[in-house]
Formats: sequence, structure tokens, C-alpha cells
Amino acid sequence: MAAVIIGLVQIVWAAAAGSGGERSLAYLMGPRDEPKPVGVTAGRLNRALGNFLETFPLFAAALLVCLAAGKLGTATYWGSILYVVARAVFVPVYAAGIPVVRTLVWAVSMVGIIMVVVAFFQ
Repeated sequence: MAAVIIGLVQIVWAAAAGSGGERSLAYLMGPRDEPKPVGVTAGRLNRALGNFLETFPLFAAALLVCLAAGKLGTATYWGSILYVVARAVFVPVYAAGIPVVRTLVWAVSMVGIIMVVVAFFQ
């Protein structure tokens, strides 16, 4: 559930930040047929959200498969903790534009997913 909450926070944060740049309230409430530029931070938050939307389905599927197979244990627990904590840290680090740390935090989240996948095969 924590990962879902992180995703919801990211959606709201990216949407709120997206109101900057050359975007007016009328544009945001309309069909957005023509792309409008946003500020640097809003762009980073949108990319962080896109990255979350790429990784979360993999994490959720791996965890659900482990649950269905009765393979929940220490590895799935710690893998889940790594994923959730890293994803929570990733967003503000990315928004702040800290390049190396951002990549390391992303790698930790990937290790968390890999731990859950490996637990299925044990």
C-alpha cells in the first residue's frame, strides 16, 4: 500500500507542478491538444512519475505472484522495503536535480524488485 500512496503523491505533485511554465488554468482544464512548456522542476517530476509508472507494475506483479505461490518471506519483505523507500527518496532527489544520487537511488529500487523476483524462484 505504501508504494500506491507514493504513486498517488507523485501524480498530485507532478500535476500541481505542471501548472507552472506557460500553462494556464484554462489549458489545464481543457483537452491539452497543444503541448505547452513547463518549468524544470515540473519536467523532472513528470519524468519521475513516468519512471514510477514503468517500475510499479513490475514490483506489484512480482509481489502478487510471490503471494499467490506462497513465497512471501524475508527476501520479499526486504525487497519491498528497498523498493518503497527508494521510490520515496527518488522523487525529491530527482526534483532537486541531484544526478548521481538519483541514479543510485533508482538502482536500489531495482535491487528491491530483483529481490522479490528471486524470492519466487527459491
